[in-house]
Amino acid sequence: MDAFLTEALGGEFSRNRIKSLIEQGEVSVNGKTVKEAKKKVQPGDVFEIGMPEAEDPEPKGEDIPLDVLYEDNDLIVLVKPPGLVVHPGAGNWTGTLVNALIHHCGASLSGIGGVKRPGIVHRLDKDTSGVMVVAKNDIAHRHLSDQFADHGRTGPLERAYMAIVWGRPRGLKGTIDAPLGRAGDRIKRAVKQEGADDAREAITHYQVVERYLEKPDSTALAAMVRCNLETGRTHQIRVHMAYIGHPLIGDPDYGAAFKTKANLLPDAAKAVVNRFPRQALHAFMLAFEHPTTGKTMHFESPVPDDMQELVEALRGR
Repeated sequence: MDAFLTEALGGEFSRNRIKSLIEQGEVSVNGKTVKEAKKKVQPGDVFEIGMPEAEDPEPKGEDIPLDVLYEDNDLIVLVKPPGLVVHPGAGNWTGTLVNALIHHCGASLSGIGGVKRPGIVHRLDKDTSGVMVVAKNDIAHRHLSDQFADHGRTGPLERAYMAIVWGRPRGLKGTIDAPLGRAGDRIKRAVKQEGADDAREAITHYQVVERYLEKPDSTALAAMVRCNLETGRTHQIRVHMAYIGHPLIGDPDYGAAFKTKANLLPDAAKAVVNRFPRQALHAFMLAFEHPTTGKTMHFESPVPDDMQELVEALRGR
């Protein structure tokens, strides 16, 4: 039903928006409310769609400091700190990156991403730090959004992360090609079988950069791994690294079973690991084509202080 209505409405609404309306009880079929998006459509069905008023107010600008790497009339490139939510949502209606951007950019900020997500073309998890680009007008928004949707297959878009993981992946480098889908709730993800209803292609390339507390058998208690995304799914790196047996240090969702690994560390490193408050993941590099000049833009940001402290502790310093 969601696919049919998306097509029947001429693309006026995205399929996700239609699905959301169905699940909210805003769609009726032959006079009866239906909340199952997968319901089969039958000849002669008559649909009615309600459009509820927006429940949440338009976000307001807030004077939240931004670490800006570059800015012009089309876009702004910044480093998101850990702990900052990208856009307003349940439980986080204020104090977000969007609130900071509205204050910083004013009326120039693109609204094509929706009232709550103006200018946002990609996102990082709350507790993931790193480089982001935000569009400041609609033309830039479309151009950048197309690049992210293409995953860099036909253009210069590139995204690279540094992750600190438990253990050391075999072979020092490799590719994880494992589709992802929902894991029982709205946020968490899991590796799915090919062909599953919600399975979406997900590919991560990784390379071990540094090994910590290495043993004579060439295994290690932890490692820093560079991850390059070929796709950009929710929690992709976190799920993929856990899938191959090397979850991120500090990851509460996909690495909780490895918390006792800290007991194998020297006392000083153990103390730092045990108080580390988030998944050890930093988006250190972003490259893309400028939407106006066509020039390839390249930005890097070193790992933040909390991850650097973790690295030094694992090095034994």
